[in-house]
Amino acid sequence: MQIIDVWAQHPTVRFLQEPFFDSLKRWAGQNFSDISDAMTRQAMQDAGVSKALLSAWHGPQGALISNDEVLALTRKYPDLFAGLASVDLRDPVQAMQTLRRYVREHGFKGLRIVQWLWELPCTHPLYYPLFATCAELDVPVCLQVGLTGPLRSSESGKPIHIERIALDFPDLKIVCGHIGYPWHGEMIAFATKFPNVYIDTSAYKPKRYPPELVAYMKSHGRSKVMFGTNYPMITPAECLRELNLLGLDEVTSELFLAGNAKRVFGL
Repeated sequence: MQIIDVWAQHPTVRFLQEPFFDSLKRWAGQNFSDISDAMTRQAMQDAGVSKALLSAWHGPQGALISNDEVLALTRKYPDLFAGLASVDLRDPVQAMQTLRRYVREHGFKGLRIVQWLWELPCTHPLYYPLFATCAELDVPVCLQVGLTGPLRSSESGKPIHIERIALDFPDLKIVCGHIGYPWHGEMIAFATKFPNVYIDTSAYKPKRYPPELVAYMKSHGRSKVMFGTNYPMITPAECLRELNLLGLDEVTSELFLAGNAKRVFGL
């Protein structure tokens, strides 16, 4: 069975040194010191991951993981990695041009925006040119929804913001990472209401998936939930080792682990 990880990072030193990640390091019980290309590749291959979408990260302080750093890995291991671009929201024209270039010329599969870096909800006007560009390119926008694990405000991750952009951009594929917990009931409601809204399970091991999410995956949400890890904060092996706890049938497992991601990201 194929496995696609829709939220992973190959972290740079400057990414790992950001103090707002201290809480994640404490929870995980490790420091995530220098991680080599080979370590990231091995972590995926050891768990049987067929493809991992590696995210670039851009915030007000600049690129924590640049598009070109992601591109270097996708070129080095094209069968294993694909890229998700990230851009500077404050320069909309340049941001749109950058997104188009990395999708059209370099095969990136979508746009990653981490709202808590900007402390702006996704309804802010700076996001809208990028949403329109994603719809034009037919690639998803990937957002963080729910509790912010790093030491930053969670306000921008409330699922209610997703409803507004789903109404304004009905052709935009919106992938909501991190389950939406502790507002996962709302997140499930919006994924049910809107055909263009999806959920990924990154940042949570299966034993921590809320029962409501598991029930949704087994019923009318079978086509709406995708597997993600948030590597290196959680490894694919840790997540997949607990997969049997969910009690998914073969069809649901295939959709969750790969089928939904193939369809939504055009893999």
